[in-house]
Amino acid sequence: MKKLLWAVLAGMLMTNGCASRQELCNNMIQERNAGKQGVTKVYPIPTKQAWEITEAVFRWEQTDEVEKHVKENYVITSTGMKMLAFGSVLGVWIEPADSENTKVTVMMKRRVADDIFTSLNESTFFERFEQGMKILKAGKKLPVVAPAN
Repeated sequence: MKKLLWAVLAGMLMTNGCASRQELCNNMIQERNAGKQGVTKVYPIPTKQAWEITEAVFRWEQTDEVEKHVKENYVITSTGMKMLAFGSVLGVWIEPADSENTKVTVMMKRRVADDIFTSLNESTFFERFEQGMKILKAGKKLPVVAPAN
């Protein structure tokens, strides 16, 4: 069974290729600049808190290096290969929606297009983000280690 699983995974890599982080980052930024929206949610929090929560989510999910582009309103990180997942690159745009709300847009690219095991995607990012928001709203500090789901 293990041999079959590794053969399938190797086949996915050979047919689809494993895109580099830089390639995926560049593609994501180009798509965003061309008008692709990603998944957007608006939250009743200040922009500063959205940045803080985003960084916490990346820490909780044990992502790779985080590239902050504060002037351009976005941050990018990636996940590496873990178990059966080949990883992904995630971009988060944080922009004021109005004086009291912040718009958070997430775009994700899988390193291998057919990878169904990638753990950090748009929905898992927003689940963790909302956890962080609840923690801050309760007057607590964001923990270093991920809270239980």
